Amino acid sequence: MIDISLVIPTYNRASLLRRALESVALQTQLPDEIIVVDDGSTDDTAEMIKKEFPGVVYIHQNNSGVSAARNMGIREASYEWIALLDSDDEWLPEKLTSQVSVIKQQPNDTYLVHSNETWIRNGTRVNQMDKHEKYGGWIFEHCLSMCAISPSSALIKRSLLNEAGLFDEQLPACEDYDMWLKICARYPVDYLPQPLIKKYGGHEDQLSRKYWGMDRFRIKALVNLLAGNLLTTEQTSLAVTQLQTKISIYLKGAIKRKKNDDIKYYSSLQATYSTGKYCPGQLVS
Repeated sequence: MIDISLVIPTYNRASLLRRALESVALQTQLPDEIIVVDDGSTDDTAEMIKKEFPGVVYIHQNNSGVSAARNMGIREASYEWIALLDSDDEWLPEKLTSQVSVIKQQPNDTYLVHSNETWIRNGTRVNQMDKHEKYGGWIFEHCLSMCAISPSSALIKRSLLNEAGLFDEQLPACEDYDMWLKICARYPVDYLPQPLIKKYGGHEDQLSRKYWGMDRFRIKALVNLLAGNLLTTEQTSLAVTQLQTKISIYLKGAIKRKKNDDIKYYSSLQATYSTGKYCPGQLVS
């Protein structure tokens, strides 16, 4: 028996959330529980759910960010398997059925199943670049440059999320990048090459539009990962190389924008992780 709790964080997205929930209702295998965590919305989210989706578990919290909302839902979830869905995305009908089939084929070896995705931007389907290709197996190296798993495509064993420490609530963005690094450093993942979600972009409230210099959150995630003594020697080398790359890119932008405090901090950070200066377990705040 594979019981699934679905966790959807949301903030002021009543119309998009409706689309997401309608896609869940069309699943050929329904989740056993749907939890919507409202991160302090001021629109009609609560009324919409009460009227149109009375079976949904609705949780309201003060605005604390997407990580806190996801974590609240995970902690309140009743079942062993956790599915995630961002409120601006959509599942295709065979999503859960396909993933459960993978788990049933190898129940003792599967902890996370994700899938390919279709991208929609401003109402138009767009093709992914080669660098966005998804993979299964030991994918830690693929997780270093950018987020390699879409949260909306992931079905994850609860124990794995707990082992990873849930989503980092100190990261206002790139919290999924941080999570997949922590998981994929420890375990392989399963991957379904068929698109099982529609991932929407181009709307005004996307975090990538809200924050300049998103790489600074990925830099923080890498620093935290290196400080945790979790990685093998090879993984550490790969992570430090990627960290140096991201710092260099971020510094170029900071110099262009004359962000003097950032220039000082990230130059110092880069020096710390230069060859011969970095010691595993050293945390730079």
